[in-house]
Amino acid sequence: MKKIFTYMTACLMALSMASCSNGNKKEEVAKKETKKESVKKEQPRKKAKKNKKSLLMPNASGLPYEMLVVMDDAQWERPLGRAVFNVLDSDVPGLPQSERSFRITRVEPSGMNSNMFRIMRNIIKVDVQKDRYTQPKLKFSRDVYSYPQMVVTLQAPDEESLAKFVEENAQSIIDFFTRAEMNREINNLREKHNPNVSRLAQEILGVDVWVPWEVNKFKRGKDFLWATTDNGKKDMSIVLYSYPYTDTNTFTLDYFLAKRDSVMKANIPGGPEGSYMTTNHDYVYVEDATVHGKYAQVARGLWRMQGDRMGGPFVSHSRVDEVNGRIIVAEAFIYAPEELKRDLIRRMEAALYSLQLPQQKEVSNLSYSLDEIVIEPEIKR
Repeated sequence: MKKIFTYMTACLMALSMASCSNGNKKEEVAKKETKKESVKKEQPRKKAKKNKKSLLMPNASGLPYEMLVVMDDAQWERPLGRAVFNVLDSDVPGLPQSERSFRITRVEPSGMNSNMFRIMRNIIKVDVQKDRYTQPKLKFSRDVYSYPQMVVTLQAPDEESLAKFVEENAQSIIDFFTRAEMNREINNLREKHNPNVSRLAQEILGVDVWVPWEVNKFKRGKDFLWATTDNGKKDMSIVLYSYPYTDTNTFTLDYFLAKRDSVMKANIPGGPEGSYMTTNHDYVYVEDATVHGKYAQVARGLWRMQGDRMGGPFVSHSRVDEVNGRIIVAEAFIYAPEELKRDLIRRMEAALYSLQLPQQKEVSNLSYSLDEIVIEPEIKR
């Protein structure tokens, strides 16, 4: 309730307050400094900033993992065109059914005069000039006609050598564009992610992670967090858990399978009584990788429900928490019966790269993106 004071009363109160303001000044300053310090500690990770050039550009068009190939009809039908097509059309690993790596659209070089094609998010062009190049190579440029955009030019003195170059570097070309797309998704997550999952990850495991906002249902356990969409049709899930780091035998396929099976059995039950999540051991492989400059074990494969007819693909990152002497596992898995799963699993895989371990808090200017692959021809001596 508001009270109206007379002028005299207000003056008397002001004089009274002034007499004790000096005594309280230091205390108030201390409180303000404490508040500032608290706010400073709670500051989120910095958002990505667009440069001045990108602010003036149109937004890139096309769906994630959609590729525009700029090549004339004759080249497209010759070995060079077949080599490019075969690379982009190759299957995505770790999925239960065949799904190609990219959606492919082709246009004649004259089509690049149209803004409809120029602003596509991923573009591959070929430049064959005998007098200009001595060997095949790949050149890339960002944000040439739109933002965010990646334009790759395959250069060579002749089509035969370029076709061979594409075949020999097939996986590197796939990885290049896959990483470009995941970096876009990481930037999207930076701007819009579910803060509740980040909060729970911090509370339970002392880590931070960004997941899509629709991943909004949670289950927590001892050193364990499961977040999922749980809509029964196109479910995306992320699981975080930890265990002590004893020795390098941790990073073997057998150890990974045993640990995953035990953790999932204890924490993720199925619908029928007694059912639980496990791993299809026949369709899992692990590989060494580098995430944020540190070693990581990446595993891909298929999960299934023991005692139930459910399953799908998963991808996991096992990383060393150097501060606490433990392994942090971040896993994404998908349940989408009778649906395509490539975009879903790749979207969640991008979230795995956002995981911030305790030791990373001391790293300044930390980049959460994947490093791009620069493909250079071998120097023949």
